[in-house]
Amino acid sequence: RFRHKNSRPFIEFDQNPKRPGKDDVLVELELKKGCLDTCESCGEVTITQEESAETIVPDYCPDIARIIETDGKIFLHSREVRDGKGEVTGAVRVTVLYTPDGESGIRTLEFAIPFTVETEGKSLPDCTVLCADTDAEYLETRMLNPRKVFTHCKLVTRFSGYRRAPLCFCTDVEAPKELCIEKRQETQHTSVISQILEKDFTFNDEFNLSPGKEGAAEILTSRVGCAVTEAKIIGNKLVFKGVFSIQLLYRTPSGACVSAGGELPFSQIMEVGEDSEGMIPTIQLQFTGADFQINNGADADGRKISVVLYIHATAFLRTDRDLTLLCDLYSTAYSMSYEMQPIQLTTLAENMARRQTVREVLEIGVVAESILALSAACSAVTVSREGNLATLRTGVTIRALYLDEGGVPLVAERSIDVSCPMELPADSAVTARATCPESPQGSISAGGIEVRFPVDFQMTATSGKKKVCLQAAKIASDTPKDLSKAPSLVLRCVGTDETLWDLAKKYNTTISGILTANALEDDASVPAGRLLLIPKKRA
Repeated sequence: RFRHKNSRPFIEFDQNPKRPGKDDVLVELELKKGCLDTCESCGEVTITQEESAETIVPDYCPDIARIIETDGKIFLHSREVRDGKGEVTGAVRVTVLYTPDGESGIRTLEFAIPFTVETEGKSLPDCTVLCADTDAEYLETRMLNPRKVFTHCKLVTRFSGYRRAPLCFCTDVEAPKELCIEKRQETQHTSVISQILEKDFTFNDEFNLSPGKEGAAEILTSRVGCAVTEAKIIGNKLVFKGVFSIQLLYRTPSGACVSAGGELPFSQIMEVGEDSEGMIPTIQLQFTGADFQINNGADADGRKISVVLYIHATAFLRTDRDLTLLCDLYSTAYSMSYEMQPIQLTTLAENMARRQTVREVLEIGVVAESILALSAACSAVTVSREGNLATLRTGVTIRALYLDEGGVPLVAERSIDVSCPMELPADSAVTARATCPESPQGSISAGGIEVRFPVDFQMTATSGKKKVCLQAAKIASDTPKDLSKAPSLVLRCVGTDETLWDLAKKYNTTISGILTANALEDDASVPAGRLLLIPKKRA
């Protein structure tokens, strides 16, 4: 029978192999299974809420004449999830710098504003691990009277939930040779989060003031940042190292305000499973508390500062693996039925870090005598895409505490956008964080105060695809196919996007038989439009 298909002539002899009937006895085939323990995202939620508090100045503090600035550090104390609902509790540790009434110099007022944030409904279904970050989008303190202040803040909390989601699939089939089963297997690469580990730890160390600085009588403000510099798995231990960057503003016994900064190294060990060797760890650290005290017992000159930091560490362990998937199946001798299942594979996972160096000038409108303290804080990262170019953006609030030429303490503040372009696949999903890992450096210039600092973007990009593989298969092993009317051979042109597997399955033969009949080495060398001789499968 001659006809045309895709505008190309071909010869085809139709055949209708017998399919399983209602009277056929189907026997379940034994399929080999594989399974990976994975953790997948079960939702992200952002909650914005406002908190406020009135605070009375303690009796041991002088009256407030003027508020200079307000600084806040956010510590999360607990993270809980129940029935898909997330909850975090914490506190905003507020530090108010002010000039005292009738006195010179700078004084400090510290207090805490507790808060609780909850998600609505079951927005994090089946969540087993809850991650959360809270930032202060707005923080201000104003004086009600010399003995009372009012503080208002706007908090933004980002919840991320993860749940256990085993990735199960079929890899092969075990069947006797006489069943004449042909199988198609594919190797696919995947990258999955296998474990999420959490640990709370306390860091204790001593920070020494440099010899050229006067000792401390009172700590006015403190800031601390952290950076993980190394993380690796050794046996059943996860070892990670890094540095804490410390920045202090303190008052000396003579009443002068002095700033000091430096770094303290740290290292920690977390227990992992015995099968974790080769996994790629990513560490996130979050402060749950901090305490800085002048160690007068060890040094009467106040040159030693005791540092106690409380940290919550979260480790994401990612596995890169090649999987063998059983994607199709048929028998040249018996009729079969089978069930397919879709599986989602993460085919790309990249952890990247980029550093952007920022240089900005804060215009102050007066002549500065000296800089007392500098700070830079990053907000949440947004991602914009244009083809393969992803641009990460974060807002950075820069603040400078300085003395004017008359010795009056003033604050200059400015918010800027910092961007970081990256080349990434267009179909990848991107999550990112931005931090200022080091203390800003500054100098007085003709235009104001020049500030220099780095911004580190930490980015994870993932992309995936859906594959279909076998879930179950049955064969009518007691009812052979009736191939008596099947032709001995078929002449057939290879269609567009058609493979030798498609032809072999359609005409109840094998790939090896087609290759032999056409003197071909492999199916990769068969172009579309090639005329092939497709032989009948012999018993």
